[in-house]
Amino acid sequence: MSDRMIGRTVIVTGGGSGIGAGIAKGMAREGANIAVADLNIEAAQATVDEIFAAGGAAIATHVDVANRATVAAGIAAAVEHFGRLDAYFNNAGVNAPMPFLEITEDNFSFILRINALSVLIGTQEAAKQFLTQERGATGIRGKVVNTASIAGRTGFSTWAPYSAAKAAVISLTQAGARALASDGITVNAFAPGVVATPLWVKLDADLAKMGAADAGFDSMAADILLGRPAQPEDIVPTALFLASADSDYITGQVIPIEGGMILV
Repeated sequence: MSDRMIGRTVIVTGGGSGIGAGIAKGMAREGANIAVADLNIEAAQATVDEIFAAGGAAIATHVDVANRATVAAGIAAAVEHFGRLDAYFNNAGVNAPMPFLEITEDNFSFILRINALSVLIGTQEAAKQFLTQERGATGIRGKVVNTASIAGRTGFSTWAPYSAAKAAVISLTQAGARALASDGITVNAFAPGVVATPLWVKLDADLAKMGAADAGFDSMAADILLGRPAQPEDIVPTALFLASADSDYITGQVIPIEGGMILV
């Protein structure tokens, strides 16, 4: 274990499962104080229990990432417990595939609210806290890290709203970086490809009902140059880099973590 995260406080939204849980546990192993924010407080507490069992420090907070009041309350709870905030992961997300010609306004609004509006709210509320804190040695007060996706770089017909939302995450990352750089706040993102998480289990079931198995986990994973889908643990090293002082001179960037699926 290095010392780059010791004493740092990190909030991870959607930390009750999948990529978020992997990031939370990986950060804790490196000595960070973790606030696991999730709409499912039982899942958040389960992640916290694992961190405790491994000797780490963590709290669970009940947060609806598209509700500003609960996002602000989650940040306040983390700061009250640990004293400050160093990195905020806008990670929570959801997908609900539909055939392109059957996408409804409700489906579109739901996906954009959870995946994109939440990033705006989370970045704004985290920045408010960062602005109350002193700058570090390199002038940085805090870091926002967003979970984008390869779907934000290329549109998928069976989940067009999700692709649109993740494209919005990329744009919000760039806009936030421009807006907040002079305040000593960096905003970056990573873009996973096919990651073995509970979200994909549900997605596969939904796609099978639609008769779109060719867009499912196994089919998409077959295009990965490195020959396997990602596990949440594959995301952790990049997340650590973006949350630590190692990335203090990087902002507005999106780092792909997809094993060679999308080559640009």
